[in-house]
Amino acid sequence: MIPYGRQDITQDDIDSVINVLTSDFLTQGPVVPLFEQSVAKHVGAKHALAVNSATSALHIACLALGLDKGDWLWTSPVTFVASANCGLYCGANVDFVDIDPCTYNLCPKALEVKLEQAEQEGRLPKVVVAVHLCGQPCEMQPIHDLSQRYGFRIIEDASHAIGGKYQGEYIGNGRYSDITVFSFHPVKIITTAEGGMALTNDEKLARHMDLLRSHGVTRDPALMTREADGPWYYQQVDLGFNYRMTELQGALGLSQLSRLDDYVARRNALAECYDVALAKLPVITPSQHPDSYSGRHLYVIRLKCDEIRLTHRQVFEALREQGIGVNLHYIPVHTQPYYEQLGFCEGDFPEAERYYAEAISLPLYPAMNEGQQEQVVSVLQAILEQV
Repeated sequence: MIPYGRQDITQDDIDSVINVLTSDFLTQGPVVPLFEQSVAKHVGAKHALAVNSATSALHIACLALGLDKGDWLWTSPVTFVASANCGLYCGANVDFVDIDPCTYNLCPKALEVKLEQAEQEGRLPKVVVAVHLCGQPCEMQPIHDLSQRYGFRIIEDASHAIGGKYQGEYIGNGRYSDITVFSFHPVKIITTAEGGMALTNDEKLARHMDLLRSHGVTRDPALMTREADGPWYYQQVDLGFNYRMTELQGALGLSQLSRLDDYVARRNALAECYDVALAKLPVITPSQHPDSYSGRHLYVIRLKCDEIRLTHRQVFEALREQGIGVNLHYIPVHTQPYYEQLGFCEGDFPEAERYYAEAISLPLYPAMNEGQQEQVVSVLQAILEQV
């Protein structure tokens, strides 16, 4: 089976982890801060906070921005559920903005229309989570312009997008957002096995997230309510969580980071090959906005279902039966049973639902070779040409 994605682990990665295993620190040592500093420097951010998952990063990002009961968080319906759930964790209400039919990201025009209506109704969002689906950045400048007009804060859910660029600058630099979140899950662009990171240029937000990821406990005298009893002393000054990243994970991530640009370049080269090879098939290949350089976490095609004999499901199952480990990213969040109980239903976000009815994620990962890619194309072509 050719998987839709997989990690690339080298001997350098293994040696880095072994070095930590034989050191004095397995957690809360020097490697995680070095990983944080290295990522921040690479993308051009001032602060980076490593955590145990991107979901945790989204959660503490929302809390640091003051999202609370009665507030609204808006995001894209085409994303993993974590992009919306982080709002519910804070007691906030969640709503969605339909996608751009070309990029599949949150549509700035749809956002503007929804904001105009929300302003009249008195329910403007406090936070908008802009999801960089497949690694392609959202149109952040117009979203940021809207934030200045309507007063909401911005989280970039860049779980798919580390190493990508927007307007020639690395995603994560914070030019058009308050906080950016990366994921280091095994199938993502670089991995720490499990893990995530929140980046910001705001020192106050960074301090708050630092507290929240470690029980709300501090040893910093400047944050304490009274003088320390002794060198052992600490205080819990907020209600936090155990969201820390381990030294083992930090070592793996630091090693992987050295190959980040090469990984993204390889993913883009493979995507360009797909674009050419699939050009004459009844599929829509991914559109790239001119302001973006995608991290290319995923290569999603959309079937031209009116031009083929088989259904979407039949094509998907036929590919898997022939050893092509395709997947589908994602089922629109508003159609999930939990969100239906909150009042959402099919028909609420038509572009997202049309996308879901046609999308298939083809295999794409740095270690994929030309023969494997040719096999994917050949099998797909044979399936689509069935009469």
